[in-house]
Amino acid sequence: MSILLRFQTIEDKDKHEAVRRLVEGSTGDFNFSFMMVLAVMMATLGLLAGNEAIVIGSMLVAPLLYPVLSLGLGISMSDYSLISRSSWTVVKASLLSVFAAAATTVFFTFSGVSFGLNDAIALRIESSLLYLVVAVVSGLAMAYALVKPRLSETLPGVAISVALIPPLAAIGVGVAWLSLPIIAGAAMMFFVNVFGILAAATLSFSLMDVHGEQKTAAVVIAKEERRVEREDKKASTLPETEAKQVA
Repeated sequence: MSILLRFQTIEDKDKHEAVRRLVEGSTGDFNFSFMMVLAVMMATLGLLAGNEAIVIGSMLVAPLLYPVLSLGLGISMSDYSLISRSSWTVVKASLLSVFAAAATTVFFTFSGVSFGLNDAIALRIESSLLYLVVAVVSGLAMAYALVKPRLSETLPGVAISVALIPPLAAIGVGVAWLSLPIIAGAAMMFFVNVFGILAAATLSFSLMDVHGEQKTAAVVIAKEERRVEREDKKASTLPETEAKQVA
């Protein structure tokens, strides 16, 4: 059996589950944003300290891969609602990450801690064809592992292999240092990685014939919107409830 046929033998229930996980994982709610801020702060501190272990840890915390893969899913299904939703999550998360990284860098700079360009930062501002290939391979691996429950334990390894958070952190460092070369180099690496993952994910999901999962995606999106609305409403009414209890 050829490799292409392997993609077409995936069971419908596994497709349903993969779509559900991607749609839920790409919901740009408070939880998503909070984890992104924590991840990029870790990555920024790791870059400034030149500590790769911290940088690797940040990749495991960040949920940014999900909306990128969800965008590929939306393209493969021609689902404009999912495309718009996922794109906005990626853009919002990226801007938030750059701001958090810049703020973290400025804070420690004004605290009297001296930092400079090191190997960890330099690695995130030099993109090449090799990184594009890594992103493509990672996108293929992530998309395939999502529809294969037995391969789910490999997802953290894939998250480490493709660098999305470190370049965003490096952009923030460049903004804080007013360094155009760092900003441009890190931005190029980020876009190369996103493009590679997106292209691979779109191809993978197209081969899996997930076009029939549009209804599943729509149902999960509606469910997620209701959940976010409930949580936001609960959070907004909490101060009033506490005030009444005190009174």
